[in-house]
Amino acid sequence: MAKKNDDKLLAQNRKSSHDYFIEDTYEAGLVLTGTEIKSLRSGKANISDAFATIRNGEAFVHNMHISPFEQGNRFNPSDPTRARKLLLHKKEIAKLLGLSKQEGYTIVPLKVYLKNGFAKMLIGLGKGKKNYDKRESAAKKDAQRDIQRALKERQKVAR
Repeated sequence: MAKKNDDKLLAQNRKSSHDYFIEDTYEAGLVLTGTEIKSLRSGKANISDAFATIRNGEAFVHNMHISPFEQGNRFNPSDPTRARKLLLHKKEIAKLLGLSKQEGYTIVPLKVYLKNGFAKMLIGLGKGKKNYDKRESAAKKDAQRDIQRALKERQKVAR
């Protein structure tokens, strides 16, 4: 029996590529309650202000907002931005801990998605961008857009 692969994107941190140079990415599982996964499946999550830390050899994501489930029961968590545990291998946690201790590095949540029915989070090791880096990235993006536009115009003329 083949497993279905339903990579459904639930939340994305679009600001992360603007604010950080993402150097390495890791896939981590999320520890959630039953009502949180139901709310997550309905698309009620926000990771734009979220960040990850490592305490006592365990990884946690903070400020990830999952709205309480409307038809929830008494086990519905009262705090929508509580710290949630991330499931990573011990070697990955050790590597992230060593790299995040360096100056300017942080662990940034990039995406939350479903994979084979389980909630996963893509986290990245990011180095903060300065303002001139952001301007440089915007200029590169504009130049690439202009090149694509010019190529498209040339193809129209050639026909």
